[in-house]
Amino acid sequence: MVSAQRPSRTLRRTVSGHALVTAIAVLAASAVLAPSAGANSDGIVRAPSGVVYVTGGVGSEEVDRLKSMEGGFNLKLVFSNTSGAYLSDVKVTIVDASGRVLLDTTSEGPIVMAKLPSGGYRVDASFDGHLQSRKITAVARKLVTVDLRWGPGTR
Repeated sequence: MVSAQRPSRTLRRTVSGHALVTAIAVLAASAVLAPSAGANSDGIVRAPSGVVYVTGGVGSEEVDRLKSMEGGFNLKLVFSNTSGAYLSDVKVTIVDASGRVLLDTTSEGPIVMAKLPSGGYRVDASFDGHLQSRKITAVARKLVTVDLRWGPGTR
């Protein structure tokens, strides 16, 4: 008859050591694969300047999700071409009145929404090598929507 014996101390330490190494490896992989710092499950990101923004809008579900979030932002940028097709990969820079860059990002869809302090700003948006600039005034708790369209020869 074979009797069940308790594992030796050395074996228990080895198993515990392997479990610890495995746990550390899983945590390290999670840190590498996790979304960038400042992002949450809604895709809201905090820029280094402190400005909170979200970008997306590909597909009707995502458009609905962003629409439901509009109350938390005071600037909405919408990108399309002159025939009405939505655009993504638009380079966006928002500069305050003193020339400080508050947001510098590339859109992941046709919509970028930001929460800016009240004041005047310049929005620069570039698509396919064509830059458009708009002067806007952000006001607390009021959503300003800016539509930017690109077409042949757009400047």
